Amino acid sequence: MRQLASIQLVTSAEPIPNADAIERLRVLGWSIVAKKGEFPGGEKVVYCEIDSLLPEWPPFEFLRPSSYKAAIIEGDHQLQRAGFRIRTVKLRGQVSQGICFPLSILPTGTPTEVGTNVTDALQIIKYEPPVPAGMGGTVKGTFPAFLPKTDETRIQVLEPLLTKYRGHKFHMTEKLDGTSFTAFLHKGEFGICSRNQWLDETDESNILSRIAKGLRLREKLEAIKGRFDFDGAIQGEVIGPGIQGNKYGLNQVELHVFNLIDISRYCLVDHETSVAATELVGLKTVPRLGDIILNHSIDELVDLSAGTSILNSKVQREGIVFRPAVEVYEPLIGGRLSFKVINPHFLLKYGE
Repeated sequence: MRQLASIQLVTSAEPIPNADAIERLRVLGWSIVAKKGEFPGGEKVVYCEIDSLLPEWPPFEFLRPSSYKAAIIEGDHQLQRAGFRIRTVKLRGQVSQGICFPLSILPTGTPTEVGTNVTDALQIIKYEPPVPAGMGGTVKGTFPAFLPKTDETRIQVLEPLLTKYRGHKFHMTEKLDGTSFTAFLHKGEFGICSRNQWLDETDESNILSRIAKGLRLREKLEAIKGRFDFDGAIQGEVIGPGIQGNKYGLNQVELHVFNLIDISRYCLVDHETSVAATELVGLKTVPRLGDIILNHSIDELVDLSAGTSILNSKVQREGIVFRPAVEVYEPLIGGRLSFKVINPHFLLKYGE
């Protein structure tokens, strides 16, 4: 589970050129702009990541003019409460990702050891944008337990990995900005999922159902099973008209695969097999950006993430995903070794 709010140390507080009232803090691998002198280096703080939705509590009210998001309501149901969304901003030329608060905002009795997850104590939830029209559909249930979800961890909270895997080769792919999609074949049953829900694959009011039918994904998963002898699932990003503003300027909706899962082993297959399988059935993948020998700082990786999309050179790419050639379990992540680096120019342009 993502730690949206946690106890962390301010490792440094540095001046910002031509800025007398603010300074740059370093927390984990993040840069945060704060009032000068508010949080000296070495001090413990409550750090809230971007995408945090803070409750309407008095200590957070100063965020109302810039960060308030109304509740998301569908029919008689509230899908997401109102609150204050933390996003990437730029102040005096300095990108700021997240926000720091003094420990005094914590409820009495909350542990304050470095690393403590205080997300629940502060009633913070992850901000989820409204579901676009055509993405609803009939729901069969929650996301199946026999499948891993698609979230990647940002490198800013995984700084020790840069030392542990220094000198190792990683494959790089472009992170696309669309909507998450999973299709699976499990014990003879075919199904499809959005990021959080198992959907009715026969309900063609949902664009994901139409994608599954148009691409004949059941038949393709059966072909993968016949060739590689495992029940499989593909996960990818659906992009195009009607999805996240169609940033790539596409004429039609497309699926770009980034994961192939061996369901029986509850793991992703290695890079070579994944490439062979998607080529076998003629599925598009997310753009491949080549290989890299990891020998970088977080700031260098963030710089590397900046650039335009392979799909449209006029559009900033969302970021880069890094994975080894052979799947590795990483205890720090609590799962497979992989991480993402988000392009700050993308975040600023699209208000993320």
